[in-house]
This record gives sequence, structure tokens and C-alpha cells, in this order.
Amino acid sequence: MNTLTKLFAVLIALLLLYLYPLAAAFDQQDDISELVALRATTSFVDAVRDKGGITPAMYYDFMAALAATGNSFTVEMEHGSKKYVPVYDDPTRPETFRGIYEIHFDSYYDEQILPVLFPDNTLARDDPSRRYRMRAGDSFSVTVRNTNRTAGTLIFDMLNNTISPNEKIVIPYGGMVRHAMD
Repeated sequence: MNTLTKLFAVLIALLLLYLYPLAAAFDQQDDISELVALRATTSFVDAVRDKGGITPAMYYDFMAALAATGNSFTVEMEHGSKKYVPVYDDPTRPETFRGIYEIHFDSYYDEQILPVLFPDNTLARDDPSRRYRMRAGDSFSVTVRNTNRTAGTLIFDMLNNTISPNEKIVIPYGGMVRHAMD
């Protein structure tokens, strides 16, 4: 009985001396990764909103900043555009304008944005045709999610005998485009 108690005390001591500080360090590393990803995301989105568009260099810099955390991420971009369309009784005759406008919302996602930035040709990276342009008043948002299991999540799962979701870092950020790209 005495041996069993000593063995249990040694296991508890090892847990408190090594595993808890290790788990706290990895959790802090995850927090730092989240802060780096948050800063990269807000800087990228604010730059896009201020400039009115995205260049390949802006996108590469953003992805490099996310990769610096040591985690892998999915990035979902959304560009929303609002258009006012005049309503006519007969669209072929301008004098039939009814004095009202319909509001049309168009949304563009990664599938439409990335081919503009990275076309299937040999254009230079700074070529003007590789800029994704937006208008003032449009909306732009980005959602960043980690896809890997972070070290903090692995230690937490081991200590609690659970399986947590992979997504520990989720950052949605966006707003209205302030200027149109030149």
C-alpha cells in the first residue's frame, strides 16, 4: 500500500512539474500565433479597404505572415458589391424611367478573386491586369481558420482525454472599401 501511494505521488509530481508548464507554454504559443494571425489579417484587410483592391504582392505578404506562425490556415475572401439599377417600363426607351432604383448585391469569393491575381499566363507580378479592383462603398471581408492541430490543442486533448476540433484560431474581419484602386 505504501509503495502504491509513493508511485501515485511521483506521478502527480511529474504531472505538476513537467506537463502543466509544458501545456501552459504551448497554450501561450497558440495565443501568440493567434495574435500574429490577427495582426496580419487586420493589416491585409485594412490595406485592401484603403487601396480599393488587391495585388499579388499584398496577397503573398499576407500568406507569408500567416505561415510565420508555424500553423496552416485556410483563407476565405469575400467581396460584396452593391449596384443601383434604374427601373424602366420598357428598357429600350429611356423616357419610361419609373423614378425608382433596384438594389442588386453581387458577391465575389476566392474562386473569382484568385484567378485575377494569379492568371494562367506569364504576366509580371506587378502587371496592372493582375490587380483585383473594387469600388468605394463595396465591402470586403476575410475569414482565417487554422487547419492543423496546434501543439496546445494536442497537449490539452492528451491531459483531458478528449478530441478538440482543429479550429482553434478563427479570425473574421472586414468592412467597407474606402477608396477605389487607381
